[in-house]
Amino acid sequence: MPLALSSCGFIDYIAKPIDQQAVIQKFEHKNPNSEQFKTYLAYNNYKPDTFPITQWGLDELTYCSLFFHPSLDVARAQWRAAQATEASAGARALPSVSGNYGKGNNANNDISPYTYNLSIDIPIETANKRNIRIENAEHLSESAKLEIAQTAWNLRTQVAATYYELQFNQAQLRTLSKESSYRQEIVDLYQKRHDLGLASRIELSHSKLLLQTTNAALNAQQQNKVVLTAKLASNLGLPLHQVQQMTLAEAPFSDAMMALASQNVAIDVQSQALLNRLDLRIALERYALAESKLKLEIAKQYPNINIKPSYIYEFGNKVWSLGLSSLMTFLDKNKFAIEEANQLREVEAAQFESLQNSIINEAHAVRAKLMQSEQSLVDSKKLYALQQDNTKRMQSLFTSGEIDRLELTMTKLEELMSEKSLALAHFQMHNSINNLENTLQQPLNEQGIKPNAFNASN
Repeated sequence: MPLALSSCGFIDYIAKPIDQQAVIQKFEHKNPNSEQFKTYLAYNNYKPDTFPITQWGLDELTYCSLFFHPSLDVARAQWRAAQATEASAGARALPSVSGNYGKGNNANNDISPYTYNLSIDIPIETANKRNIRIENAEHLSESAKLEIAQTAWNLRTQVAATYYELQFNQAQLRTLSKESSYRQEIVDLYQKRHDLGLASRIELSHSKLLLQTTNAALNAQQQNKVVLTAKLASNLGLPLHQVQQMTLAEAPFSDAMMALASQNVAIDVQSQALLNRLDLRIALERYALAESKLKLEIAKQYPNINIKPSYIYEFGNKVWSLGLSSLMTFLDKNKFAIEEANQLREVEAAQFESLQNSIINEAHAVRAKLMQSEQSLVDSKKLYALQQDNTKRMQSLFTSGEIDRLELTMTKLEELMSEKSLALAHFQMHNSINNLENTLQQPLNEQGIKPNAFNASN
């Protein structure tokens, strides 16, 4: 009995103001080495080699983003709101009770001077409106659920792009540091030659100018590292000081990965993209939502009915009656709302077609870019191998006294330039693979992120 009474009780309003300071503290206390994050990894069947994680690769960073980034909390909250709408959509209209009481002056010598009546309005929905509302809410809920997976994938794409940018930045810092050392050595050699009258001032000035340019580029990349680290922190949803303490693992790149990318390009990228894309599935749900709204507006042409049984006691007379009431919607047949809903459906259809065409064009562009990057990488590897052989040959000539140190340093500088080109080719190839994965919305590496990580309930 107490349980039954409590279930009929009213829900009290409880204020829940936002504490900005608490939100700031919550953000500042986010820690990728926490036990909560470790539990999350275990829940998703991911077991790092060591914990706390010492080398952060793309998989580890992606899990970190999926756990800490607040945009997923927003998407999940929107889905829960859509679920609440789904639950309320099936609610039936409740009957209403009305009554009144009166007293006359008994001027007509009535049996009783009192009058009162009691009536009950029982609404009845017609044309299957309730089921259409439920269908509408289900499409809205499914769309919100897919938005969670879309948000998670977008986070993965952003993290991957920044991760590869940081990898390229590290490669640039290494090569520019070597280049600065080589150019400083060249300046010193020209300075000695100039002092001995064996080199002109122009040659010395030119070598100093190249050194200054290299140092400026090195300084720019050092500043860029700070910017990219802050960008990564934003993508992970972590405080900057936590990301600054992370050691990024070198992005793996192998012939097997290239072969896997080429295999996916050989297979019909367009078909895979059209099958896997979450945004297409969301667009389909939105179109279905627009269709259900149109069905609801068409159903509203048929008026709902109110059955109204009542009892009246009037000055001694007892009257029972049964009334019916309804809106006369058949006069205008809801034509304006139907036309609006029909046009909204046409908009969703046009947007779906536009999105699908965009994905098809994107698939072709990604395929061409990947093939171009692959060829560029192959050419850069060949050039770098030739330069390495040339450096070895020049080193032998230097050892035997056939060339001087300036020629040897210039040869090392040429090899370094080809190394820089190879680093750029690797970066472009990583970007092309990331774009391919984003087009397919599926990681190429089967050992990567598990699908469970994208579940709405996580």
